[in-house]
Amino acid sequence: MDKYLVLGNPIAQSRSPSIHQLFAKQTDQNIAYDKQLVELDNFNNHINTLIAQGIKGVNVTMPFKEQALAISDQLSDRAELAGAVNTLSFVDGKIFGDNTDGVGLVNDLKSQQVEFQGKRILLLGAGGAARGVLLPLLSENPALLCIANRTVSKAESLVATIKDSRAQAISFAQTQEFDFDIIINATSTSLSADIPPISSQCISINTVCYDMVYSKEETTFLKWCRAHGAKQVIDGLGMLVGQAAESFRIWRGVMPDIAPVLANLRVELSKD
Repeated sequence: MDKYLVLGNPIAQSRSPSIHQLFAKQTDQNIAYDKQLVELDNFNNHINTLIAQGIKGVNVTMPFKEQALAISDQLSDRAELAGAVNTLSFVDGKIFGDNTDGVGLVNDLKSQQVEFQGKRILLLGAGGAARGVLLPLLSENPALLCIANRTVSKAESLVATIKDSRAQAISFAQTQEFDFDIIINATSTSLSADIPPISSQCISINTVCYDMVYSKEETTFLKWCRAHGAKQVIDGLGMLVGQAAESFRIWRGVMPDIAPVLANLRVELSKD
């Protein structure tokens, strides 16, 4: 039986084991998947120990995504741009690093009939969460991808890295100069029940608003978007399941059906 893990600190809250176990049952894959707490100063040693034990791969959550990048022998393009890795595969003594967050986001939006081609997208934040979704978003051929950040220079640095004419950096205040079809919150503001200081003028009756954070109740950001007339608001639970599905595909060569697993997780979340 092949064994996989999710690593983090903290890790008790992780839903990844139940997600991957459902994927395995659905696709008839004989695997074991568990979670492990990793000491903050022991990530590299921990990985080496897991490889020696014959573990086939791991998901990596906070705060180890950058260390997972550094320890990788080979990176996918999307992981390299993200500057972070959430999926490690161990093959013939080599460590392969990937980032499945962006695929998870895009597939979740597509599953809810959100179209990207020719659309104007606003991405809030310029940290690791934002970096992880840039390439997958641009691959969907939007007309414009604005990256807004409190420190504009960080957004400008991302745009310079991408070298794509459709991408531009703006301040939160400058959002009043645009109207967007899709707004994605990649900041951590929802964790503290806060809202990025963007202009409500960039939201119209055609705007879809997405928050990478999810919770039992609608996030503060999504409530604010709804109150200002957004067409549709979506939380990040589908992204969580979607990125897990892409990791599963990388490891097992089969793509699971996300919808029933997401429905199961939504029920679990409502009981918490």
